[in-house]
Amino acid sequence: MPEDNQLTARRKEKVDKLKGAGLNLFPNDFKPQHRAAEVCAGFGDKTNQELEESLFQVKLAGRIMSRRDFGKASFFHIQDDTGQIQAYIKKTEVPEQTFELYRLLDLGDIVGLAGRVFKTKTGELTIVVSELKLLVKSVLPLPEKFHGLTDKELRYRQRYLDLIVNKEVRDVFITRNRIIAEVRNYLNDHGFLEVETPMMQPIPGGATAKPFKTFHNALGMELFLRIAPELYLKRLVVGGFHRVYELNRNFRNEGLSLQHNPEFTMLEFYQAFATYEDLMSFTEGLVCQVAQKVIGRLVITYQGKEVDLTPPWKRIPLLEAVQTIGGVPPESLMDVAALRRYARDQAMAVNETEGYGKTLAKIFDLAVEPKLINPTFITGYPTEISPLARKNEQDPEITDRFELFAVGREMANGFSELNDPEDQRRRFEGQLEEFKAGDEEAHQMDEDYIRALEYGLPPTAGEGIGIDRLVMLLTDSPSIRDVILFPHMRPETSLGQK
Repeated sequence: MPEDNQLTARRKEKVDKLKGAGLNLFPNDFKPQHRAAEVCAGFGDKTNQELEESLFQVKLAGRIMSRRDFGKASFFHIQDDTGQIQAYIKKTEVPEQTFELYRLLDLGDIVGLAGRVFKTKTGELTIVVSELKLLVKSVLPLPEKFHGLTDKELRYRQRYLDLIVNKEVRDVFITRNRIIAEVRNYLNDHGFLEVETPMMQPIPGGATAKPFKTFHNALGMELFLRIAPELYLKRLVVGGFHRVYELNRNFRNEGLSLQHNPEFTMLEFYQAFATYEDLMSFTEGLVCQVAQKVIGRLVITYQGKEVDLTPPWKRIPLLEAVQTIGGVPPESLMDVAALRRYARDQAMAVNETEGYGKTLAKIFDLAVEPKLINPTFITGYPTEISPLARKNEQDPEITDRFELFAVGREMANGFSELNDPEDQRRRFEGQLEEFKAGDEEAHQMDEDYIRALEYGLPPTAGEGIGIDRLVMLLTDSPSIRDVILFPHMRPETSLGQK
């Protein structure tokens, strides 16, 4: 924009003037001793008389975010990583060169300052500047003061600028950090061991998703960025680590949406001698403790809708859910042909070559999932779409599996693990046929994993929880891009343009 170009040009003129005066624009010898939040907490409840009597000196560094000039004096705010605090500089109370330096400063410049603390007539805690030093000269102007950075795509592309000017964005990522810390605390307190498994895998497994491919030159082999750590974590259970978890990145070569980013954070955990029912109860405890510790309540609001996290959460079999919530008549659930007819009648796009399980799951996704606002466990998933889950002993057509839904989206997936190596081989072979037929998301054969099962996987239950989606829920964020610091974007067509 022309106005921004003019502002940048004026700033560069100031840079030249400061350099001409011999000033170092990027020094590294100022050591702040205090932070904004600490000063506010330590002195905020004191009276002006107490502050004047103490004569306590503070020393901070931060970015100039606002200024109000009155000729021979000025108020300005600086912002560090803990918040903002006001400062006051007066020409008669600092050396002349210090005040002249201040007059050449701009919003966005990073300064160090020192001085005593007092309160203005309005009660705002303020630092009377006795020392001022330029630490970094900002050449590009910050977004306009009252409108800020509002262009969503620009905010995601220039997250550093978004974090500078939008406090609520910084708060989201601070909350994200606290959520992840409490998730770890809960698992550690319940005897789980945090581990790390390969990000690059010779065989993509543990989920149905299209992987990213890479190539290792020294080994001369194709590798895949992992779509899930599942098969490696279960190898560790075979090895004797009976409670393990990993909280790290997965990569899936899929589209972008409000809920999907190709690179995302997933928690996966596995517990020997437990069932999928145990994990449903465990998940209630985990999410509720995180919510209480971080948010302070179990009844929250998400995008204008009240969400009650209070346990116990509903548990509904998949077939029952598509009937009672999705409105699918029982006669349409008799076989795959009836399902396809129903889908066509409802203008639902389903693949005519897919089996009963995939077609039922697609109808569930369209007819039921958007209606699940409060946390709800859906159980009884068809064996056809659950290649790693244990078959139900009463009905082998379904598995001992659940998915957790809230605010109309999947939050978690868990099941009692299939630990019969012969059954697992048959399921892999079925998946392999689907892969050969063109399904790029089908599971591939993993002989080493079957070998691990042949040594004996204890009865085990495992689960994956989408951390990004959990953060979205607990921070009332509408898009996954709002909770990932650097979400993937289409490339810019030119510098400074979308």
